[in-house]
Amino acid sequence: MKTVILDPRLADVGGIPIARLLPNKGKEPIGAWCFMDHAGPAEFGDEEEGMQVGRHPHINLQTFSWMIEGEVLHKDSLGNEKVITKNQVNVMTAGTGNDQGISHTEQSVFPDTGGSAEAWRGMNMVQLWIALPLDQKIERNFHHYPELPSWKEQGAEYVLTTGNYTTSEGKSYSAPTIQYSKLIGLDVHLVEDTEVSLVLEPGFEYGILMVVDGIEYQGKNYEQNQLIRFDDISQKMVISVKGHKGARFMLLGGEPLNQKVLLWWNFVADNKQDIEQAIIDWNNHHPRFGEVDSELKRLEAPALPEGFKG
Repeated sequence: MKTVILDPRLADVGGIPIARLLPNKGKEPIGAWCFMDHAGPAEFGDEEEGMQVGRHPHINLQTFSWMIEGEVLHKDSLGNEKVITKNQVNVMTAGTGNDQGISHTEQSVFPDTGGSAEAWRGMNMVQLWIALPLDQKIERNFHHYPELPSWKEQGAEYVLTTGNYTTSEGKSYSAPTIQYSKLIGLDVHLVEDTEVSLVLEPGFEYGILMVVDGIEYQGKNYEQNQLIRFDDISQKMVISVKGHKGARFMLLGGEPLNQKVLLWWNFVADNKQDIEQAIIDWNNHHPRFGEVDSELKRLEAPALPEGFKG
């Protein structure tokens, strides 16, 4: 098994700090997971609006939002309007092909702006993109998952956000989350100083995304927002991760896609021409991206840089 450690690129998106793990220094997706952001944790003052991401488009991908703390209002061009809260997942599917696409907005909400009475004035969210298999004709859709499989063992709390997982003790769980390729997303929160066992399946690629530091693997300590990547897994295996109480990470994995995955701005494709077409279509208000009932600013798609390789 090959192991690589990736450090994040830090940025500001919609008014909050984010750590971007993928894309990263030319590294390929992990399964179909092609984009990984950890947004926050960030706490907002009484006069701050929090995250405000204006209307923007997507093609050939799913957005996958795992909310650890805070609340966000999602609006999209299919007419969906949904607040995602703690321990919930939103999956938005843009569809495949040059006749498909979707647009949406995302904004923090608090008790006085449309959130629940318990809404935290802050955010801690893992937001991911899943590249869609382009040999399938996939239609646009949106799904909200308020209930996900959860359990406690080995001094840790687990939530299966997507896929199927069998523990080292032989207990099997299955998440309801929509998939078009085989994926696994497992949130692990240590509630005491402990050592946990993680099962890796053959044929999958995996990553461990550090959400809260305090994790040790093979004698090395890892910090928040680092990513350990595992490739070339030829047989089923169990790895052990130690950690202090309060540490948290996500195990993300999947089968590699049999296609090229190119990313530019908010677009995914397997060729340069489809990205160029999406830029033209979005900036010219093509109906493939629909309309969103929102007062947030509509973002402009930037041109491909010189030398972008398709």
